[in-house]
Amino acid sequence: MYILVKVITLLLLAMPAVASSTQTMASNEAIDLTGHWVGLVSLAIFVTAYVFVILEEKLHLRKSKPVLLAAGLIWALIAIAYRDHSSLAVEHAIRHNFLEYAELFFFLLVAMTYINSIIERGVFDALRDWLIENGFTYKGLFWFTGILAFFISPIADNLTTALIMCAVVMTVGQGHKQFINISCINIVVAANAGGAFSPFGDITTLMVWQKGIIEFFTFFQLFIPAAVNFLIPAFIMSFAIPTGLPPANNGQKASIKPGGLAIVGLFIATICTAVSFHQFLHLPPVFGMMTGLAYLKFYGFYLRKAGHDAPQSSIPTDRPEKPFDIFERVAHAEWDTLFFFYGVIMVVGGLGFIGYLELASVAMYGELGPTMANIVVGLLSAVVDNIPVMFAVLTMQPDMSQTQWLLVTLTAGVGGSLLSIGSAAGVALMGQARGYYTFFGHLKWLPAIALGYAGSIYVHLLIQG
Repeated sequence: MYILVKVITLLLLAMPAVASSTQTMASNEAIDLTGHWVGLVSLAIFVTAYVFVILEEKLHLRKSKPVLLAAGLIWALIAIAYRDHSSLAVEHAIRHNFLEYAELFFFLLVAMTYINSIIERGVFDALRDWLIENGFTYKGLFWFTGILAFFISPIADNLTTALIMCAVVMTVGQGHKQFINISCINIVVAANAGGAFSPFGDITTLMVWQKGIIEFFTFFQLFIPAAVNFLIPAFIMSFAIPTGLPPANNGQKASIKPGGLAIVGLFIATICTAVSFHQFLHLPPVFGMMTGLAYLKFYGFYLRKAGHDAPQSSIPTDRPEKPFDIFERVAHAEWDTLFFFYGVIMVVGGLGFIGYLELASVAMYGELGPTMANIVVGLLSAVVDNIPVMFAVLTMQPDMSQTQWLLVTLTAGVGGSLLSIGSAAGVALMGQARGYYTFFGHLKWLPAIALGYAGSIYVHLLIQG
């Protein structure tokens, strides 16, 4: 009670100061630093940091580290430049960008916790074993894993989906390099395409939805273009898939632990809650996701109390199984990815505050026009991760129609499939299928993937008229 009274007192004391600070900040204007030494050094820091991000697999340096450092250095330089102008303007800009990140952070944390819980309950292991047991041919498995990746990624996100499907082809392929390489390329393309037509499928679509630029159900207008993006290269690559059956699986069969399917249902209920909060109550989707986290917490409590948290696996083990622990699932979230998003949002926000994004907006959307500029955004996302590219576009806020906003959502999502380093799914699979799925192995099929990229843009513009 003492702590509660103390917190309320501090909040009441802070309110007048916040109000006064807000009024003061509103009167301050940003200054153009694009030609200033601070701006030039900040740009150099950004480029250097992103070189380290691209070389993550070579250097074995996690991608969050360079962008976290870059974010701190850039905003420190901005603060130095504003010492004689207005430090309140810098503080206001930082708080604005940090709020953008906070909403994204908690949304993703809930989604990752659910996915980790589903993995821990053995749902995806059972799916993998079912595919292996049903005697799919190499070509049949190629198509089935691709189609599953396309339809699972709108819910489970493209990175998680790619990792799951890769585990399937690695298990079934058992060293068949050609099959594993082409199947991994197909999975990356399918997962990225599937994530492009759902707010939950990719970070870029999530950012666009949370900004309120595109309504939830409007994203599904991208379903056909996304399907074209997946099907064209898949059809071309399928001719290179070897014939015959993969070797039979002689391993133990995994089974779903108690509550696994119920948690899948709770995840769907959580997504429905987030959508309903946004659509009907006009609340940010993150509040619906946090409410959905309470569903999982209460169900985890039920599993522990009812004694249903012991696994029903046929695989013998000498180690006692741990009971379901929601906080352990939170701990297994992809923290490197979450910190990477923080660094990206703060770095790009800093460059925008300096004035570089306005210059880029004029150069791209003013000179090239929205359609060509949005196609270029997709090509950029093949080299630079699509998250900073999309955040930059959202920060620019170009005056575009809904058709064009859908186009840039599509291109930013599927453009990363052009190169193996262009998406989180591709980078992750290069590590998981090391020696089988490589940068140059993916590059070999660039023309087919580019044909799908062009086809998806054409179909989208055709449908939208």
